[in-house]
Amino acid sequence: MKNTLLVIAALLINLTVYAQIEKPVTWSYAAKKTSATEAVIYLKANIENGWHLYSQTVKDGGPVKTSFTWPASTTYTLVGKTIEPKPITKFESTFKMDVSYFENTVLFQQRIKFKAGKPVVKGKVEFMVCNDKQCLPPEEVEFSIPVK
Repeated sequence: MKNTLLVIAALLINLTVYAQIEKPVTWSYAAKKTSATEAVIYLKANIENGWHLYSQTVKDGGPVKTSFTWPASTTYTLVGKTIEPKPITKFESTFKMDVSYFENTVLFQQRIKFKAGKPVVKGKVEFMVCNDKQCLPPEEVEFSIPVK
């Protein structure tokens, strides 16, 4: 009886390990004033080894591209588009097309202009990650970044 309970306990522990949700990307945020009325918002993705996060420029028919949603605000306006560094571009047989992506880390930047006070920049990022074995479903992460 004891042996049977030990085997069942071992199986349950093993299943728990395999059932853990993978989170290969962690996000961090910062803001830096560039003048009395402007700032740059930094959104950094740290990507686990072996995984990659897709660019904002992926064409239709491929993986979900990284996109940022910036709701309207009374305290700031966006200046231009969210910029990203030059991605790696390669053919991926899974999608049967060239796709652009990032490995390890990527830093996105968004310029803003203040309308009033010390703004808190809110929004969300939607992204998808893959490795050589699997792609995870797209994920959305909300952020709130105070500009000091």
